[in-house]
Amino acid sequence: MKTTYGHLTYCSNIHPGEAWNAHFKELKDNLPYIRKELADGQPFALGLRLANDASIELSNPDRLQEFKDWLSEHDLYVFTMNGFPYGGFHDTVVKDQVHAPDWTTLDRTEYTKRLFSILAQLLPNGMDGGVSTSPLSYRFWWNDEGATDNAFQTATQNILQIADYLVEIKRETGKLMHLDIEPEPDGLLENSTEFVNWYRDHLLPMGIPYLQEKYGFTDSQAKDALLDHIRLCFDVCHVAVAYEEPKEVLERLNSEGIKVGKIQISSALKMDLKENKAEKIQSLRSFNEPVYLHQVVARASNGTFEKYPDLPEALADESAANADEWRIHFHVPLFVDSYGKLNSTQAEIVKTLDLLKEKPFTQHMEVETYTWGVLPDEIQKPIGQSIVRELQWVLERLG
Repeated sequence: MKTTYGHLTYCSNIHPGEAWNAHFKELKDNLPYIRKELADGQPFALGLRLANDASIELSNPDRLQEFKDWLSEHDLYVFTMNGFPYGGFHDTVVKDQVHAPDWTTLDRTEYTKRLFSILAQLLPNGMDGGVSTSPLSYRFWWNDEGATDNAFQTATQNILQIADYLVEIKRETGKLMHLDIEPEPDGLLENSTEFVNWYRDHLLPMGIPYLQEKYGFTDSQAKDALLDHIRLCFDVCHVAVAYEEPKEVLERLNSEGIKVGKIQISSALKMDLKENKAEKIQSLRSFNEPVYLHQVVARASNGTFEKYPDLPEALADESAANADEWRIHFHVPLFVDSYGKLNSTQAEIVKTLDLLKEKPFTQHMEVETYTWGVLPDEIQKPIGQSIVRELQWVLERLG
């Protein structure tokens, strides 16, 4: 929906369905209710997540027209898509396979092109559109410096194919679209510093001559095209788990002229271990589920960090309890700031939205709480009601 500070939606990765018909059914069952509760009589936005299989099915012109007609009938529109999870995201063990296939592969490249082709046909005139994606790869898949360097090189070459594709679409349709890369703990790009370093040291040096040769761009035209079409996805949960300050992230991006494609409004778990350690760690065990990766970053009193690739490893390390604080990648509900003895990083969302209100740095906001199905029973609510509460909380923060 349109707000004073841009377009707000939620990501449909909360709804199951890797095949298009199954996912479309979930949208039909939930979106009319959500829109009526939040934006009755007004256009309402959907952040669309399509698995690879669904993207192939929706590329069929008849199916895409059916979807467009349904969106029009219910006064719905799409301005952003989530292209991070390629395959199964529900009713299966996801873990590190959420990164597969990664940006070193043709499969990831072709899938992302397909998403942009669909978005170009759904995107309302006068709006820019974005597709968020993975942080190139999962760092533990590359076991030495040479392999890692090759992964960066290949991934960057494939992302330049997307930039090229988006330049062509803009020339043909006038629609500006951008790939929004999402740093995540244990990705090849874990945080904003690594993202900016990659942008400066890999993307621009490889991309500027590539676009100059292809289109006859000047140096500045090629750089501007990359800055337009390759952006950061500001996932607040991931920023919090990395102990980054939102203001410093934006300053780092601004220093290089890099844009934010969208904010994914999301919240991590946080645990203060300066007191009642045993009780808090015991409380955290109820969140130890087998589906998603829950990376842990522990901060010691001297300011150093210890990283764990998943929650079971942190819980099994007795010395981890000596830290002052843990932050856990979990995407817990936004409107709750505490879970018994545990807390959330809700305050980081408030900081980020305050910065947006002070000086808008993107037009795209997407709530991304997807772990409802694996949360403890006492937090569970019907999914439609849960989404409405999340969006209402954001609207209240935006004023």
